Amino acid sequence: MKSPYVSELEPNQMVSGTFLVQHKDVRTKKTGEPYLSLSLGDRTGALDAKMWDNAADVIDLIERNDFVHVRGYLQVHQNRPQLTIHKLTKTEVAGSDFIDYFPTSERDAGEMMSELRGMVAGFHNPHLKALMEAVLGDPEIERRYRMAPAAKVIHHAWLGGLLEHVISLCRLCQAAAAHYPGIDADLLLTGAMLHDIGKIHELIYDRSFGYSDVGQLLGHIVIGLRLVDEKIAALPEFPPRLRTLVEHLIVSHHGTLEFGSPKVPMFPEALLLHHLDNLDSKMEAMRMALVRDRQVSGNWTSINPALDRMVLKKDKYLEGAPEREAAPRAEAPPSARTERSSPFGERLQQALGKD
Repeated sequence: MKSPYVSELEPNQMVSGTFLVQHKDVRTKKTGEPYLSLSLGDRTGALDAKMWDNAADVIDLIERNDFVHVRGYLQVHQNRPQLTIHKLTKTEVAGSDFIDYFPTSERDAGEMMSELRGMVAGFHNPHLKALMEAVLGDPEIERRYRMAPAAKVIHHAWLGGLLEHVISLCRLCQAAAAHYPGIDADLLLTGAMLHDIGKIHELIYDRSFGYSDVGQLLGHIVIGLRLVDEKIAALPEFPPRLRTLVEHLIVSHHGTLEFGSPKVPMFPEALLLHHLDNLDSKMEAMRMALVRDRQVSGNWTSINPALDRMVLKKDKYLEGAPEREAAPRAEAPPSARTERSSPFGERLQQALGKD
């Protein structure tokens, strides 16, 4: 078992451990010598690391996605932990141990798939039920669905993250469909289950999260449409108009054209799906900003690029000492104001005809 994990590290101590190189950058000191700036990670988070001395000896030996064993000293720099590397060597990790270096869902994938199938079993629309059974019954789709992250960085960016996001979104859809009259719950849930299905082929996750060639060229919306079209083609009784609605849910779920949607949502279920999907992703991004914050002190996290803001550490803020409020300034009586008035003020009052 890997030890230590990033989340276990404390400032002002020596560190010796194996990590995955998530980012590598070669920079230059004022002396003209090169140094290494690395982001080292495992399934619990990432750590900023610098190798100031003897970096030239290892610069060409390691690359992004390599495993390295490092020894160094962890200290606080600009209110964040930073590892100063004294020694670095490239190493290998057995395939069975890769899980220690990838962030992974805390939920069991088998349990999540069972929950998803249970929702499908409750569908009243036979066509949508048949479609989802065909999708989830495909062994290759199921294998990828269990493992795929929901995103590279922004939200649910871990193994099983896509499935976890879909389950969470489906629960929101069930609540919203019960709240708003006239909503087709089966159609809304189908959209939730299929809106990101293209990510099972868009994203790769062999050593780090990235985009496949087809993901770069087409994106998950187009890939998802292809997949759904293939499954519907095998269901000759599937109504063409219902097919169009399912396709619209997929192509409009980003909500606006500038965020990558070929179409904006044009019926209630599509609008609900967009907003609930956005809500779930943003809430998870905010939660993880707090969980993985590496700031040593203060009531705020560092700026989260996905949210474009810092996040308040609410519990820490509430536990802190109350801020001193400025005492309200009492209104001075007229006599006091007159006594403190300046010569200019007195002349102005006389000019205005005031005593």
